[in-house]
Formats: sequence, structure tokens, C-alpha cells
Amino acid sequence: MCGIVGVIGARDAAPLLLDALRRLEYRGYDSAGIATLVNGHIERRRAEGKLGNLAGVLGNAPLTGSTGIGHTRWATHGAPTESNAHPHGTARVSLVHNGIIENHAELRTELEAAGQVFSTETDTETVAQLVDLYLQQGMTPIEAAGTALRRLEGAYALAMIFAGHPELIIAAQHGAPLAVGFGEDEMFVGSDALALAPLTRRIAYLRDGDWTVVDRKGATFFDEAGTEIQREIKLTRLTGAAIGKGNFRHFMEKELHEHPAVIGDTLHRMVSPSSRAVRLPELAIDFTKVSRITMSACGSAFYAGLVGRWWFESVARIPTDGDVASEFRYRAPPLPANGLGLLVSQSGETADTLAALRYMREQGQQILSVLNVPESSMARESDAVLETVAGPEIGVASTKAFTAQLSVLACLALAAGRARGSISAEQEALMTAALLEVPGRAAEVLENEAAIQAIAHRVSKARDVLFLGRGNCFPIAMEGALKLKEISYIHAEGYAAGEMKHGPIALIDPAVPVIAIAPSGPLFEKTASNLQEAAARGGQVIVFSDAAGAAKLKGISAETVILPAVDPFVAPILYAIPVQMLAYHVAVLKGTDVDQPRNLAKSVTVE
Repeated sequence: MCGIVGVIGARDAAPLLLDALRRLEYRGYDSAGIATLVNGHIERRRAEGKLGNLAGVLGNAPLTGSTGIGHTRWATHGAPTESNAHPHGTARVSLVHNGIIENHAELRTELEAAGQVFSTETDTETVAQLVDLYLQQGMTPIEAAGTALRRLEGAYALAMIFAGHPELIIAAQHGAPLAVGFGEDEMFVGSDALALAPLTRRIAYLRDGDWTVVDRKGATFFDEAGTEIQREIKLTRLTGAAIGKGNFRHFMEKELHEHPAVIGDTLHRMVSPSSRAVRLPELAIDFTKVSRITMSACGSAFYAGLVGRWWFESVARIPTDGDVASEFRYRAPPLPANGLGLLVSQSGETADTLAALRYMREQGQQILSVLNVPESSMARESDAVLETVAGPEIGVASTKAFTAQLSVLACLALAAGRARGSISAEQEALMTAALLEVPGRAAEVLENEAAIQAIAHRVSKARDVLFLGRGNCFPIAMEGALKLKEISYIHAEGYAAGEMKHGPIALIDPAVPVIAIAPSGPLFEKTASNLQEAAARGGQVIVFSDAAGAAKLKGISAETVILPAVDPFVAPILYAIPVQMLAYHVAVLKGTDVDQPRNLAKSVTVE
């Protein structure tokens, strides 16, 4: 997911752009660049790799000018080289782009035939050359940009500057997010409010098909047809102070240690401690009439949704389906009358999940989204939103957002169960009390960091790792495997423990750690039996369990981390923390880029 930022004001733009790009690093990128207007002419500085390289280029060849655009690129069309880095353009126009122009090949053929000369392999340059051609034909920048936008197919967010127009940025959104920031005698554009947080808190969000003409005094918005429209200016809750690492080495480390507070803040919004009852914000959803829930998400959010599926069926007794968003709509599943579409996303901008939402809408489903960004595209297109109070999550690998999603889904399942009469008031009170204990128990888990770090030394030497879990902890096994793959680059797989004998057991030997998520509870004995079989074949059995479970597995486990005893209902929330922490410490030992692992972006805004 590329990052876009633009500035018009009285100050030099380059330092502001570079700082804003640093706030967008969490999205993942492999090159970066800045362009400003210097005495009316477009000047660019670009670099392959991290922003430190771009800062070095700017140090050797500074950029002046108070109007500019910046970009962090995640390569799609064209290798991650300096020549393919954004901004792209000509002497007349320069632009930055997040997304994919699907009809770039046919446009390129047409433009080359008209005499336009390309210098990169990217789809983005096609847009710049198209605008440039229209400028040569005598159009104004606004006319050229508007005409070009009507010819583009695909997903994009764009920001353009023009030679000879020192106080003008034209920006557009179609399938990739973009926001406009309002300052005092200065204006900004950015991929999200986080990029603009230290510059302004007054934000207007574009909608798909919108484009905007920004000058130093404000912004004028247009719809796809070119009709002038209004977009509401909102006050974002984000501030520049929200994204520091504090005394931690990495954002991921900081965010792991924020689990107790995030879980507590999320539950505080949804649970009444005095009545021991869930009190959700007003939702336009009648759970007594919901015939089926269809859940879709990507990555860790999908695993959170799978835990939610377990809860909805076992607690609320609502039939629930779950599918990864990138596959969901291509199956074109028939969806029932009175169905509820449930989407889970940290950013609220994930392209596949947003497409799943729109398919569900076409199928007549009500839409409920669980999101960490209440101003996001998914929030605006949902009938109801439940917010995870995780704050900005900068590390690419999701941590605190995941436990916040689980906390929301647990509360939602309880509320649905109460509405449908599938649980009694006494059962609700017991399960709610168990939820309210989780923040304190999460703090106790963090006290085990030294033991987890010791286990990380063993795991860091492995080539393959198996994670096993059962019931509502099976998705936690998949989450543990995903985290290990993402940030340490060790191959890992998460399996339902009962499936081990159906294939994965063939992989087990003394070099393969078998990591079990095994809290005491109804399925513990079955998991213990599976672990016995793994140990008998020489597997290095590593156990995350409570004291009772650890005692029963003492004879077969090579390493054990003892976690607080909790109700099985809330075990997934608690057990997510140590598997994420294990992945973190393995990655540190291996020396990988923990916060920005290779090839990954925080949110995938194109397919």
C-alpha cells in the first residue's frame, strides 16, 4: 500500500513531506520520492529503499519550494528502482499514485503513437503522460486532470502538481483512500489522517469518484461527473504524539505491551462493570431476525473472524460462514434473506474486504464492520460499525488490533446471544466477568516475556514450525504461524490439532518445533493426546497453557510457558499475546526488519 502526501503553504514543503512520509512507513514500501515547485519549475528527488536514503539525497541536493508531493512506493508495475520511484511526470506535471491503472497498456500505446515519450515501466507514468498531452493541447491543469481521470480504469489515489502553478494540487480517489487536511493558510493531502496528524486535525475524506482542486486557502470537491459537491470537514482524534515508539526498540514491541490497555479500553466501551452486561453502541441490527452471518476479512483479521464464528455459533446460536475476502466474491455465494454481512479490518481500506462488503450489499445483506479507523471507506459504507479502540498500529504485523477485534467480537456474540435468548442472564454475567478479567490477565502474560524470549532461541534455529490448537484456539494457532512467517521469515503452519494425523505428522522430527496453544478446558485432553504423538516422533513440543494444563503435559513438553487460568470463552484473546511475542523475539534474534518486513504492506488497497 503506497503512501501519498501533498503540501501547499508558506513553509518549505520538503521537510514536511519527508516527516509525513515517515508516518506512512507502516504501510510498507521499497522506494520513495518528493517533488516540489522551485521558481515555478518541477524538481524531483527519489531513492530506492528506505526513507533514510531519500533523506541522504535531499541532504546532498536540497529542495526548496512551498508546494510539493511525496510518495512511498510498494512496487507493482516495474521493479523497485530509483527510476521507477514516484513522483513521475514531465516538465509540465508531476504526480504520485497509489493503486493500479488497469488500462495502462492501451493508454500507453495510444500516447506513444501521439508522440509521448515514456521513461519508466510503471502504470503510473501513463497518467502523467495523459495529463501532459492534454496540457500541450491547451487545456488548463483542472481541465487536463478532469479529462484524464474520466479515462482511467482501475483503483487509484492521485495527487498532482503543475509547473507554473505554485499553489495548486489536484487529487483524486477511486478505490484507494485519500484525505484533504485544512490548516491555517496552508493545505495538505494524504493517504490517511495519520500522515497529516501533526500538521492538522481538520480532515475531509474523499469518496470513490471524487476529485479535488486544492489551493492555499481551501479545497473544492467534484464528483465523477465534474459536478461541484461538498465534503464534510471532520476533527480527527489522531495527533502526532500518537505514533512515537517511546522507550521501545520497535513499534511492534510497543504495541505488544499495549495489549492490556487496548483490551481494557475496548471492553470499557462495550461492557457495564456494574451490571455485568454488554452494552453495545446503538446498532441498527435486530439479531432476533438474523438468519445467518457471513464473515469475511484478510490476514489476522480473518483469524479474528474465525474465532468470532465459533462464538456466534456456540454462544448466540447463529449459523456463521467465514471466507477470506480475496476468494469470497469470486465464489459468488448465494446469501440468505435477513442475512448479516460481518467485515473485520484494522484499516477499513483493505481492497478485498471492501469488495466483499460491496458484494454483500448487492446480495441484500445488512453490513456490520469491526474497524480500527472510524473514518475509513468501510465505515462509510456500513450500516453499523463497532470500533476497536486500539489507536494507531504502526507495525506492519498486526498485534494489539487483533486482540481488540477479538474483544469486540466476544461482546457482539454475547449481545446477540442475549437478544436471541440462547444464553441466560446468569451465563452472560459469568462470561462478561471473564471478559473483564482479561486486561489484568494480559498484563500477567507480559510478565512471562523472559520465558518467551528463551523459547525464541530454540525456535529461531528451525526451518519449519507447526502450531496446533483446537476449538476457538485453532485460529490462534494460525495467527501464531502467520506472525512467525511475516516477521522472521521462518516457514510455519497452523493446524487444528486433530488434523495432525491427516498429514502434518509426516513433517515431525527433532528439528521441528511443535507449538501448542493448549488452555485447560473441554478440549484439553484431546490436544494432549495429539501432543503425545508429536513427542513420540521426536518433535520439540512447546506448550502455552495454564498451570493445570502444564502439569499434565510436563512429561512431554520441551518448553512450557504458564499463562493465567481463564474461562475457555476468553482464552483466544489471552493466548494471542504470547504467540505474537514469540514471533517478535524470534525476528529480533534473526535480525529482520520487525516493523517493516520485506514484501509486506500494512493494508493492501489493491488486489
